[in-house]
Order: sequence, then C-alpha cells, then structure tokens
Amino acid sequence: MTERPTGEIAVIFVAQVTGADPVGYGEAAAAMEALAARQPGYRGIDSARGADGLGITVSYWADEAAAVAWRGNEEHAATRERGRGVWYLHYSLHVAAITRSYDWQRS
Repeated sequence: MTERPTGEIAVIFVAQVTGADPVGYGEAAAAMEALAARQPGYRGIDSARGADGLGITVSYWADEAAAVAWRGNEEHAATRERGRGVWYLHYSLHVAAITRSYDWQRS
C-alpha cells in the first residue's frame, strides 16, 4: 500500500443521465476530461457509470483555487449548461479536502 499526497481537493460529481444524445454526451465527457487534464492544478480523475445511467466522477485538484478555476473555465461552463438542458435528469456536486489517501494493487 502506498500513501498518496494529502491536502488535495476532490470534486465529486454524481449525475443521472437522461439517455438523450448518448453520442454527444460521450464526446462532451471525453472533451471535458481532456480539457481538465490541461488545467493548472489538475491531479487526476476517477469515473464510473452504472447501467441505469447513474454516474460518479471524482476529479482531483491541487488546491481550492485550482478547483474553482476549473468551475470557471468557459468551455466547461458551456458544456455544463448543455448538460442541464439535454443530458442530465439531476446531479449533485460535492467538494471535499482529502486528508488521507492510499493506493493498493495486486502483485
């Protein structure tokens, strides 16, 4: 088990998709992941989606300022508005400070 850096910010996005425009949604999700990866302070992402369309994406940021800057990114904001109009039934967003984090991998 390896300990990871602490003090980072996790932005937890829990969303239920409508099922409308799955191609457009997939393209937008890939574009947002690539855009986030180019932002200062970006540390990574974990994402999962169930067959029922409920998904959880956690993005990791160096600090609160980096997370806030991501929220304010114009391209991200435009895609967020498109999501509200077409792709999402509902979503929740939570921001948390990481105080402890570990990784484990089978040998």
